[in-house]
Amino acid sequence: MPSPPAERSTPRVLEVAAALAWRLLVVAAALYVIGVVVGYLAALVVPVAIALLLAALLAPAVDRLIRYRVPRGLAIVVVVVGGLAGLGGLLTFVVLTFLNGLPALQTQLADSINTITGWLTDGPLHLSGDQLRGLRDNLLAAMSANQTSLTAGALTTAATIGQTLAQMVLVLFTLILLLHDGAGIWRFLLGAAPAARRARVDVAGRRGLAALVSYVRATAAVAVADAVGIGVGLAILGVPLAVPLTALVFLGAFIPIIGAVIAGGVAVLVALVAKGFIPALIVLGIIVAVMQLESHVLQPLLLGRAVKLHPLAVVLVIAAGLLSAGIAGALLAVPLLAVVNSAVRSLLSEADAHVNPTDVHTSQPEASAPDEPGIDVHSEIDE
Repeated sequence: MPSPPAERSTPRVLEVAAALAWRLLVVAAALYVIGVVVGYLAALVVPVAIALLLAALLAPAVDRLIRYRVPRGLAIVVVVVGGLAGLGGLLTFVVLTFLNGLPALQTQLADSINTITGWLTDGPLHLSGDQLRGLRDNLLAAMSANQTSLTAGALTTAATIGQTLAQMVLVLFTLILLLHDGAGIWRFLLGAAPAARRARVDVAGRRGLAALVSYVRATAAVAVADAVGIGVGLAILGVPLAVPLTALVFLGAFIPIIGAVIAGGVAVLVALVAKGFIPALIVLGIIVAVMQLESHVLQPLLLGRAVKLHPLAVVLVIAAGLLSAGIAGALLAVPLLAVVNSAVRSLLSEADAHVNPTDVHTSQPEASAPDEPGIDVHSEIDE
């Protein structure tokens, strides 16, 4: 007669909870160590990451010139020099235009504060005039101080360019190498993977690269659409500083959700100060309409399912990047999440288990459906 099963000394729920707990502790410890190392090497990691983003953005232009029989070296020089000149010119134009228009905006802000103060004093609220005038004087004094601080800050920023020159050179050097020999660099890194799993890791890495390229291209297209839509609205309403605000919207679009909200808030504030309450409401309506078009049409159409991330995940990862590495962290957080998401999905996908790495193209950030064999086209990484 078989003996009855022995009773568990520890409840099953507690065993499962303990098993999950120590695994979570190991994962948390590993993430902490990675974060400490990355933070310590931030001066190296951030330039390399920015260079990778720029390479994903500029690689299509380089490939197009190569198709027109332009030598790769010359194509890289033309694209890199042209891209850097355009970006530098845009930033310089935005800063100079904003600083030149700041005195006029300050005068309009002072008039708006006087109007609001008079309405609050003589209107239905009948607030204390002395308190409001004191608040107005404080605001005007703060504005004057901030204007001086802005000018001094601009000069200080110009003076610190020499301190960041090494990182800029590193970005440029890494960008050129990625555009020239990205395939060789990837093959070198792939050598660290076990031989039995190397093909699978290769496919996952290519999926991640495809997700990064798709993300950068789509983000640039969305940024242009946002800037054009909001910029046209600001110009029609006659809002001052419309051109630098448009450029600010374009640059802010590269930080999803948060960047657009901040840039749109600045545009609404300028419209409120310069034109009044009704034009500010119209600007707010234009921004909301553009954001809705972006969320429901542009991003799903351009990004696709492979790099489509939940808005909550985007907000959380941007907040984490902002807290850990400032503006650079917020800029790099979402593309990093897109790459990791696509690579992990590829590693877990049964369809990718039998895919030849050379069949993965940068236009394929996710595995083909089971009834759709991989497209027989070489990846840009092998060109």
